[in-house]
Amino acid sequence: MITYTLLEQFSEITHFCTTRHGGVSEGNYGTFNIGPYSGDNIEHQTENLNRLSQTINIPTQDIIFPYQTHGNEVFTIDKEFLSKKTSDKNQLLSGKDALITNIHDVCIGVTTADCVPVTFYDPTQKVIAVAHAGWRGTSSQTVKKTIDAMILHFDCKVADIYAVIGPSISVEAYQVGEELYEIFKSAGFPVLEIFKTIDSNLHLDLWKANEWLLLQASIPLNQIEIAGLCTYKNHQDFFSARRLGIKSGRLLSAICIKN
Repeated sequence: MITYTLLEQFSEITHFCTTRHGGVSEGNYGTFNIGPYSGDNIEHQTENLNRLSQTINIPTQDIIFPYQTHGNEVFTIDKEFLSKKTSDKNQLLSGKDALITNIHDVCIGVTTADCVPVTFYDPTQKVIAVAHAGWRGTSSQTVKKTIDAMILHFDCKVADIYAVIGPSISVEAYQVGEELYEIFKSAGFPVLEIFKTIDSNLHLDLWKANEWLLLQASIPLNQIEIAGLCTYKNHQDFFSARRLGIKSGRLLSAICIKN
């Protein structure tokens, strides 16, 4: 697992992004696949989750991540949610691409394999959040909606929020079609800054696009970290759907407030 310099200053939280190493999954899921929705052997995925649980000392039922659909819905994990049975929890988590909570000893995360995971922490209000943003989630401003939810539900102030853009595909590896240029332009993004032409091909910089969203939300620049780790280039350490195919493993980017 990796951690981030920006968040390491806060001893009251645990945060991480898993890597491919240390699990039991095989093939394109090898070895530490955490994602349950990608076609892996369920026994392997369960064992990997158990190993993670032991490492971070959080019960598996309190490691919570949604069934993501490349949307921008944000869901709050509260005591009412935690009291529900597993089937009801799974239903509530379906179609969500960001989670927020202020409950201690609950680990929230998102799974990715090239898309951008963004981890948030407000040390003043003791609120954590995670968001999943591929090109769809980025263009529909999932990051902004997550920040808005932190403000609405927990009285957070943007000046207090720290945010990390985790391992994901880099601009050099992310060739896209011309239609994305128009989508981001229509959504108000600075397209000349986030798109780049490489060898006559159009590439999209999801790191810069999500950083722009964070800055537009008025999060201070010195409270933003970009991990700068490309999942496609570093596919031996991180899962990459573009490199391995959709039927492959997923990383988990997560955060927890310690009790």
